[in-house]
Amino acid sequence: MVQINSDCNIAAQVCQQARLSRDARFDGQFFTGVITTGIYCRSICPAPAPYEKNVRYFDSAIKAANAGLRPCLRCRPDSAPSSFAWLGTQTTLMRAIALIDQGFLNGENSGTVVKLADKLGISSRYLNKLFNQGLGASPKRFALYQQLMFAKQLLHQTQLSMTEVAMAAGFNSIRRFNEIFKQELLLTPSELRQKSRHSTDVTHPYKDNQVSTNIKPITLALSYRPPFNWAKMLAFYAFRQVDDMEVIDDISGRYGRTFSFNGVEGVFYISPNADKPQLDVSIYLADANDIKSLHYITMQLRRMFDLDADMEIIQQALSPIIKLGAQIDNGLRIPAAGSVFEAACRAVLGQQVSVVQATKLLNLLVESYGETLFIDGKVWQLFPTAQAIANASLDELNMPGARKLALNALGQFVHQHADSTPDDWLSVKGIGPWTVAYANMRGLSDPDVFLSSDLVIKNRLHALYEQSGKPIESSKSYLSIAADIAKQASPWGSYLTFQLWDNDPVAAKNG
Repeated sequence: MVQINSDCNIAAQVCQQARLSRDARFDGQFFTGVITTGIYCRSICPAPAPYEKNVRYFDSAIKAANAGLRPCLRCRPDSAPSSFAWLGTQTTLMRAIALIDQGFLNGENSGTVVKLADKLGISSRYLNKLFNQGLGASPKRFALYQQLMFAKQLLHQTQLSMTEVAMAAGFNSIRRFNEIFKQELLLTPSELRQKSRHSTDVTHPYKDNQVSTNIKPITLALSYRPPFNWAKMLAFYAFRQVDDMEVIDDISGRYGRTFSFNGVEGVFYISPNADKPQLDVSIYLADANDIKSLHYITMQLRRMFDLDADMEIIQQALSPIIKLGAQIDNGLRIPAAGSVFEAACRAVLGQQVSVVQATKLLNLLVESYGETLFIDGKVWQLFPTAQAIANASLDELNMPGARKLALNALGQFVHQHADSTPDDWLSVKGIGPWTVAYANMRGLSDPDVFLSSDLVIKNRLHALYEQSGKPIESSKSYLSIAADIAKQASPWGSYLTFQLWDNDPVAAKNG
């Protein structure tokens, strides 16, 4: 038997306790390799637990695969939440992983490792070093395994044809897909699908080049680590709802909206599963040929609903306000906007007005300048493009002229600089630090944005310190206290922001 060693940043004793109790909070944080069977499993695997002497632990699926292990067909590691928190402050590696998840190294228009390194501002040699040290695999190897795991998920959960699965996973040919799949997983795609214990009742979604006007969607299950307060996330969206762009069913808890991710348009519905820690999503594509972007769409949905967050770790960063008596909701996550540009527009429209008024303005903006889609028997609105906002008169919006000009200028800048980041927008007249921070938090899902200058945050911190018998005496003192809190909460400042909004009596009317 080949010698296999553990390669995990989590202590073996912790891993053992988690797998024996099938603790969903550790799902995706580590994988258990069983050397007697040659497979690796999630912490929640329902199979009988192997003896400790026969297991090895890995903090990523790719490390388990590199040790010669295959993914379990029962617990399906391909469906586990992502978890790269153990990479710590390796920001460049995290950015590289995000770009790979967006399909940078696969598909028809894929780039090379050299181009990926150039985009990150580093050498390809250093990029390879980062991946090999952090993940035990090269960027290409990591990207390929991500493709295989997504293909495996589709084979388990959908009835897509083999060609469509290959396309959706980023393979340019069915032959290449079959070869790599058999080589890595020791099964052909057809054999794996046959071995699946059950599949969903999704019918074949597309034929030829049929446009999605009245068809069944692609349905997937997106796992997360509990706790997750879906009711509060849904309430946050509901209070800011844009008609015909978003739909919310309070009874079933289902949320739906249009999306436009890198030019790929469609509609999704998402709701919590009653029995498992997962969200069930149905995706309608406006163009059947866009199935090749399905992995990217799925990753965007995971980002939007913050499904890869580790709430147990994040809670530790909330100690500054817990000590002051704040009531914490451990399941409160970051409800993202549909895009970073949308988040910025929401921030601009919300300047110096209530969220009720800002939402009215937003509805007018989308109704006046958003394009329409006809999907699932309904006419939908897309959020306006940057170009549309740049050229808009905005006469429909009852707000100061300076704010309209700021919105036009932002649209123009984003249209002309598609790869710009919110930090680049500070050069646009009328766009300040608060708008940029808000766009980073709700548009890019940056976990470390503490909006200490927000009025609600200020009021809540003042109230908490007053209750604790240590009132904040001056603006200077507040700045010092806020900076200290931000430092203690880092890198989870965004969660602190939402906790304080949630703690405030008027929080539902802000943010």
